[in-house]
Amino acid sequence: FSINQSDGVTAVSENLKNDTLKSFHINKDIRVIYNFIDFTRFRKIDKEHFKKAIAPHNEKILIHTSNFRKVKRVDDVINVFKKVHDQVPCKLMLIGDGPERQRLEEQCRKTKEICDDVRFLGKQDAIEELLAISDLFIIPSENESFGLAALEAMACEVPVISSDAGGLPELNIHGRSGCVLPVGDIDGMAAHSIKL
Repeated sequence: FSINQSDGVTAVSENLKNDTLKSFHINKDIRVIYNFIDFTRFRKIDKEHFKKAIAPHNEKILIHTSNFRKVKRVDDVINVFKKVHDQVPCKLMLIGDGPERQRLEEQCRKTKEICDDVRFLGKQDAIEELLAISDLFIIPSENESFGLAALEAMACEVPVISSDAGGLPELNIHGRSGCVLPVGDIDGMAAHSIKL
């Protein structure tokens, strides 16, 4: 009702527009206006001193940010990290908070070979400083209207490994800004992560 009574309707991706048109009887035009970010805030900046504090032996830094809900598939992030960790010295920073966080922290504590190299940093205001020291951003969600966190990473010149869910393939161009793989393809995401 609200969409059909509106003077103008926008969606953040073609995928969201198409899902809306499939799910509801809409008689209004929906225009796609992609999300955007502040490039004065999200950009590549030199934080080498900070990076050395997190990765003192020049380990690679993988990062994931989300609200830690099941749809974000943070388990997949950890499982990809395990496979990468077996072949490349690396650290994982998990940024954000939500209903899955406690379970995931317990899971990491039980996995002794990666436990010391995973950091749960909770909600962070200066996410751009964490992105500045990161080597790879992982977003394996099973659904994303757009993927604003991936755009923030790309603006900081961090390549993205993403699922092909929702609007992510419109944002993350396979072979250009990172890699796009099917939802749940942990082996493929790990292989591309190692290659990158």
